[in-house]
Amino acid sequence: MDKKRAILVLADGTSFKGYSLGASGETTGEVVFNTSMMGYQEILTDPSYKGQMVVMTYPMIGNYGINEKDYESRTPFLEGFIIKEYSPFPSNWRSQTSLDVFLKSKKVVGIQGIDTRELTRRLRDFGAQRGVVSTEDFDVSRLTKKANSSSGLDGKDLVKEVTCNDLYEWKDLDTDTKKPKRFTVIVYDCGVKYNILRKLSSARCSVMVVPAKTKFQAVLDMNPDGIVLSNGPGDPAGVPYMIENIRGLLGKKPVFGICLGHQLLALALGLNTYKLKFGHHGGNQPVVDLSTGKVEITAQNHNFAVTSPQEGAVHKSPYGNVEITHINLNDKSVEGLKCHSIPAFSVQYHPEASPGPHDSGYLFERLIEMMEHKS
Repeated sequence: MDKKRAILVLADGTSFKGYSLGASGETTGEVVFNTSMMGYQEILTDPSYKGQMVVMTYPMIGNYGINEKDYESRTPFLEGFIIKEYSPFPSNWRSQTSLDVFLKSKKVVGIQGIDTRELTRRLRDFGAQRGVVSTEDFDVSRLTKKANSSSGLDGKDLVKEVTCNDLYEWKDLDTDTKKPKRFTVIVYDCGVKYNILRKLSSARCSVMVVPAKTKFQAVLDMNPDGIVLSNGPGDPAGVPYMIENIRGLLGKKPVFGICLGHQLLALALGLNTYKLKFGHHGGNQPVVDLSTGKVEITAQNHNFAVTSPQEGAVHKSPYGNVEITHINLNDKSVEGLKCHSIPAFSVQYHPEASPGPHDSGYLFERLIEMMEHKS
């Protein structure tokens, strides 16, 4: 690789000098760290990272290349990629191209060769903050001003930038079974990961994906057996039309919310959300199921969380009592909700995993059980 210079500057003026990875140019975004030891391709193609630059805490990235079958969306949506050491010679029989070539082809600006441990500690201690990666401008003072003038995530609708344009039926030769489909599920695409669709297809569901702005009545007119509210980027309060749609669906069809979908369901039920200090990003977050005491190791990627009801574990909503079902063992944040009177539940983490872990895959069966009960 050519050792072209690059620099990362945070909004507080902290700078990290390194070398270019991927496309040349300049990019801004909120800088967050991901603690996964593998799965960089799935992370790169996760639409939930729209508006953000991702720091990988694992020290070497790129050693198994890129394979198009492992995409989690149609293209990368993140603003930049930050790593310690790039492996330029991928070794994997499934690899189709290198990470650097992939990033160049997708016009993703990245930086390598910086102290990602020091950067991670700074983000952990002081919180996620806006930053700039540049291969063109190396003036720290000027870049600090650019970082501070860039837009953040609060109140911003990023879903409209990642959702699909039109309704489509999910087809995947690797997961579609020849057995007849049992149910029809409509997935609201707020930035859906493909593995959610694969899991539903594997469970013998016919899967229809609709844009986030699709009116709830149009969904009801399609008469699905269940609804999935997908993951996605940014602040749930910036997507009021999804909250309105969810309220129109509650009590009429079984609803399962994942990640951003969990937060949107909570807002529809009258709960509140808040921004975490540095978010949860990685495949090693411990979550306890309050009903069983069982601990799951979960994959997570979110910057906002649901506020716990002040009066205890049960929130009274217009749709009946809402119970907190799961709690994060690291910071006690809310990780799951369940409605008592209507078929609706949600989790903050990613039961579809990809790349893993797979402790929470049973949650798709919970949706299947709800649809069986309603049929």
